[in-house]
Amino acid sequence: MDEVRLQRLLDVGRSLVGVLDPEIVLQRLLEVARELTGARYAAIGVLDASREGLERFLTAGISDAVGRAIGDPPRGRGVLGVLIKDPRPLRLADVAAHAESYGFPSSHPPMRSFLGVPIVIEGRAWGNLYLTEKAGGAEFSASDEEAAVVLADWAAIAINNARLYRDVREQRDELERTIRGLEATTEISRALGGETDLARVLELVVKRSRALLDARAAEIVLADGEVGAVAGEAVSGEPALTVPVTFRNRPLGSLRVYGGPFGEEDDRLLRAFAASAATAMATAQHAGEQALRQSLEASEAERSRWGRELHDETLQQLAGLRMLLAGARRSGDRSRIDRALETALEQLTTGIGDLRSLIADLRPAALDELGLAPALETLVGRSSSSDVEVDLDVSLDGRPPAEIESTVYRVVQEALTNVLKHAAASRVAVVVRDAGASIEVVVRDDGAGFDPHRRSTGFGLVGMRERLALVRGTLDIQTAPGGGTTLRAVIPHG
Repeated sequence: MDEVRLQRLLDVGRSLVGVLDPEIVLQRLLEVARELTGARYAAIGVLDASREGLERFLTAGISDAVGRAIGDPPRGRGVLGVLIKDPRPLRLADVAAHAESYGFPSSHPPMRSFLGVPIVIEGRAWGNLYLTEKAGGAEFSASDEEAAVVLADWAAIAINNARLYRDVREQRDELERTIRGLEATTEISRALGGETDLARVLELVVKRSRALLDARAAEIVLADGEVGAVAGEAVSGEPALTVPVTFRNRPLGSLRVYGGPFGEEDDRLLRAFAASAATAMATAQHAGEQALRQSLEASEAERSRWGRELHDETLQQLAGLRMLLAGARRSGDRSRIDRALETALEQLTTGIGDLRSLIADLRPAALDELGLAPALETLVGRSSSSDVEVDLDVSLDGRPPAEIESTVYRVVQEALTNVLKHAAASRVAVVVRDAGASIEVVVRDDGAGFDPHRRSTGFGLVGMRERLALVRGTLDIQTAPGGGTTLRAVIPHG
């Protein structure tokens, strides 16, 4: 081999091993092989999985029109099959004269001289390099064969490098997908621990699933057919991937992403994500159902309390008055009638006072007309007695919004009711004050205290927590049996 050709082979080798795309390696191999051997035509046959035929056949030197006229590419019979069965270099002066030759199709260009060398990767035949019709009608020389063998070896190294790079890249992509899946699952797990609002959970699910698969859009459809949340904007007719969202064999809906194409790995990843999303959705749904159930129970208990108040006090008073007046009228005794009227007036006065208290508990007029401080003073005045002394300290800069005023009033009202009914306290301190960005409510008593874990489901506490949640407030209770109770509510301004 002359020095010029050898230097060219070295240069080609350096360039080939640096290419990480197998298709580019094969195309460059065809071009350089024709250049170095003077072949008019070159081809590469890639073996199929059984290594008994050709899976692909790439050519150089044959125009597209001629290729279409020839028809289907060869599958590895005839002389081409000789190299498949016996992967060693084969050089022929006239390919048609070989005993295994099948001849050429009618539209095939004439080819006489032939040179074929195997491409071997890691000791196994991968394909073959075919060269035909050397320039000037000459035969391919031993030097041509040597150059073709070197080229095939360079190509084998480059193709193997490209395959290894592809494998590493696929593994890297798989790892990245796995990490994205873990991140998405972790995000959903955080929602599980700290988010019980179903709408927020659904929003989080569609956003994270869209990011997970780098999709154009994502949506979640609930079991009743309602669209729960959407992220991005889908294009009509574009590929979509849909997976079910199921929790303990109970269908919650379906999760769909748009903008593929999506593969099996995408399907597997989305299904794994949907399993985590289902847990978060079921938890949020359960929390919502539980909150509704507690709210209904609290409302029912409140109705029962008002019913008892009206039945035990007002209705019984009215029934007693009716009997008193009816008996006096039947007697015809004027003095008895006068005494009955006097008694009736006293009882009516008491009944009116009781009804006013009941109405004030429902919605105190002072709260709307005068503000929070006067309403609380009236409430404390009604709550104080010879057994329990209630101290009130209100320090506010202006009037808060009506919703916050109402919440503060109800929290103090419920807290005082609990103290008077259950605490056996002698003194209660109520403090309502501005605390920078929030209003702080503290109700502290010196009563018997209680076990918060045993009493935390009481309707009073449930009602307070629900009211505070509506204004983004928080409730903290410090208590222990025999140690009194301190209730602290914090409500942000606005």
